[in-house]
Amino acid sequence: QVQLVESGGGWVQAGGSLRLSCAASGRTFSSYTMGWFRQAPGKEREFVADISWFRGSSTNYADSVKGRFTISRDNAKNTVYLQMNSLKPEDTAVYYCAGRKAGHSDYEYWGQGTQVTVSS
Repeated sequence: QVQLVESGGGWVQAGGSLRLSCAASGRTFSSYTMGWFRQAPGKEREFVADISWFRGSSTNYADSVKGRFTISRDNAKNTVYLQMNSLKPEDTAVYYCAGRKAGHSDYEYWGQGTQVTVSS
């Protein structure tokens, strides 16, 4: 059974940092593009960042997090990270990890989410 389990969420003051982790099990995700999404109360889920599978992994970021968030992966550990710096109250949301096969547009696997709360 494939599982994506997020961790590292919590409460932080504006300007602070958090690092989210997403541990994958049940299959090897080294050939998958991995992404982070978030959903704030009353809002639709939105893309945050993704990272491709090949060496020198290319990354993409939402404009709202560029320069503040960094996505990375450790294929040996089947784990994806999201380093979040200079956090703002508007970053408050449930953050989800997801995986999709390279070349596919739809994300096939999703984690259960981890709450991030940023206070002003």
